[in-house]
Amino acid sequence: MVLQVTNSPFDQEQVDLLNRLLPQLTELQRVWLNGYLAGYSGAAPAVAATIAPAAEALFAPAAPVAPKEATVLFGSQTGNSSKLAKKLTKKLEDQGLQVTIASMNDFKPNTLKNVSNLLIVVSTHGEGEPPDSAIAFHEFLHSKRAPKLESLSFSVLALGDTSYEFYCQTGKDFDKRLEELGGTRLADRVDCDVDFDEAAEQWMSQVVSALSVPAAGAAAAASASPATATGAAVESEYSRSNPFQAEVLENLNLNGRGSDRETRHLEISLEGSGLQYEPGDSLGIYPQNDPELVAELIEAMGWSAGEQVTINKNGDKLPLGEALRKHFEITVLTKPLLEQIVKLTPNSGLGELLEAGREQDLRAYISDRDLLDLATDYALKGVPASEFVTILRKLPARLYSIASSPSAYPGEVHVTVRAVRYEARERARKGVCSVHLAERVASGEALPVFIQQNDNFKLPQNSESPIIMIGPGTGVAPFRSFLGEREEAGASGKSWLFYGDQHFSTDFLYQVEWQRWLKDGVLTRMDVAFSRDTDQKVYVQHRMQEHAKELYQWLQDGAYVYVCGDEKKMAHDVHQALLNILVQEGGMTSEAAVEYMAQLQQQKRYQRDVY
Repeated sequence: MVLQVTNSPFDQEQVDLLNRLLPQLTELQRVWLNGYLAGYSGAAPAVAATIAPAAEALFAPAAPVAPKEATVLFGSQTGNSSKLAKKLTKKLEDQGLQVTIASMNDFKPNTLKNVSNLLIVVSTHGEGEPPDSAIAFHEFLHSKRAPKLESLSFSVLALGDTSYEFYCQTGKDFDKRLEELGGTRLADRVDCDVDFDEAAEQWMSQVVSALSVPAAGAAAAASASPATATGAAVESEYSRSNPFQAEVLENLNLNGRGSDRETRHLEISLEGSGLQYEPGDSLGIYPQNDPELVAELIEAMGWSAGEQVTINKNGDKLPLGEALRKHFEITVLTKPLLEQIVKLTPNSGLGELLEAGREQDLRAYISDRDLLDLATDYALKGVPASEFVTILRKLPARLYSIASSPSAYPGEVHVTVRAVRYEARERARKGVCSVHLAERVASGEALPVFIQQNDNFKLPQNSESPIIMIGPGTGVAPFRSFLGEREEAGASGKSWLFYGDQHFSTDFLYQVEWQRWLKDGVLTRMDVAFSRDTDQKVYVQHRMQEHAKELYQWLQDGAYVYVCGDEKKMAHDVHQALLNILVQEGGMTSEAAVEYMAQLQQQKRYQRDVY
């Protein structure tokens, strides 16, 4: 019972004092206080007997305050949104809230009308598209079936990359649509770039503050659900923000002599890190910029490599050359970066490129140029290095699909990385991380790494389920992990791999292992497409079409389909091939085929790890 002015003879100040005191009293203290009050008032025994029951009721402990509830939904392609959603959930539970957390793919949209507080953490994929796990919920919310949400409070954390035109578009879509449906913001949407830790932390603090409950409510919630507090899994101390310095055990070129490609197979030790992973997860690697590019940029800007510059908000300093090599991104141009540079160099002429109506020119310019190009094209020489570095993004980690089974290689993690090299504008261009690994990382050296969990790319729980794996080039990496894990587990389900590259003789990655798994029955079937070995280029989607009848039967038998590799071209062509097969072999209309694929995705039988 909560004391109020309307149900007692006390004024507001007295009510406030008593309400602070009474919930803290023990049973013994309440009984003593009952007698003390009776004696203090000098009441006769009969009067005291009348007052005592009422006093006991007054001083009885208040009924537990029902904790607030919140629903946290995440849409994730690589796992960042999932991890942040789990972190938010922990913060809210620590404040006494009852939290429901789910991937958007697992959330029943028709229950949205029953949600009071909705918190969305979502990334943007490709050209402003929702990640695979968010597609169905995104479509529902933007359809006529979406309910009115006048009683909903919400907030959105959007993840993206400012180097893309449709930065954080999916988060913006959700934020706008929830408002259109009548929802009220708990906290304003926050858009996060690739270096999202600080912005995400600030958003979480705002949300937690908006949903905070009184201490009594928090205590009630904690006592009502003790499993929440004790059920958390022990995690490694190493993470994205605190990477592990891992020793490189092997660094091998998988391509044969004469190939115009270089694909590195790295075996990395995780001993002593406590880091754990599952097949389908990714390894994050923090690279370093090319020392030659750093030196050329310093020269073009008229800087000194030895000048001390600040590298973070803690005020830590390093020589400029080392700071540019290890800490700052210098190979990617973004519109926000150019806008900041214009403020430092208002007379450079760069502002004209940012004028309204020149969006296409801007896109074309930043798509294949780096900071050295910008410095040369717009004569930026003379801007103080100490000011310039403050507007640069931190050098982000690169994610690579893990190519090893933790059961087959305990204490190790393997990745498959293709070195990116090309010529553009009379300069040699190099992939930041891929060429760093190919040219400047040898066995015995250390790499800063972390594990990126990816719940959207996992083997079926039932080891008897058949799996179809489609992964040309380095996209085959996670399937080496899949098959290694199934071999160790003795899985009995059928498996079919579609693999492609340029040449059979020089580019058949992990050929010996596939052949051994075929011989041992771990891999049931394999179809390959080497595009440059025939007059007409043949890719994995062509092999799928050639075996449409069998592939459709595998789908009917409950097969899980996995696609890994290039999102812009390969993944699109593979998806279209699957739709064609459903129409051709299943007798479906185009609309029915699209719906069938959506159902597979909903059932987690169609999973993609594309980039």
